[in-house]
Amino acid sequence: MSKTLLIVHHTPSPHCQEMFEAVVAGATDPDIEGIEVVRRQALTVSPFEMLQADGYLLGTPVNLGYVSGALKHAFDVSYYQLLDSTRGRPFGLWLHGNEGTEGAERAVDGITAGLGWVKAAEHVVVMGKPTKADLEACWNLGATVAATLMG
Repeated sequence: MSKTLLIVHHTPSPHCQEMFEAVVAGATDPDIEGIEVVRRQALTVSPFEMLQADGYLLGTPVNLGYVSGALKHAFDVSYYQLLDSTRGRPFGLWLHGNEGTEGAERAVDGITAGLGWVKAAEHVVVMGKPTKADLEACWNLGATVAATLMG
């Protein structure tokens, strides 16, 4: 039986899009088998889709030191349905900012701790234009969380 990796993202800029594409490429690497990768924009993901997933990749720009309203909305509409139902599920996070990202990191760490999710890889935080190394880190993030679901 395959497992589902849900990528919940908000990609309003070319830099965010580059990072998203690298994460997807890692998560869908041909060496990773038995994982269905589902991509949903943060404003359209449903609580049902969040409940059905076995693991999560979360991507957002940092706006005014915080996660995007879109990603916050995804959690706002699903948090109580997910609470106690998704404990122990792995997740990964990528952030793009132009200045301080600490508030956004703290917010996601707080939300995921409340849900009991397990950080499967170090967060990828990129400031400004993503470098080749940044995009490799995004690829590794996607591949690591997907491989975690393989068992």
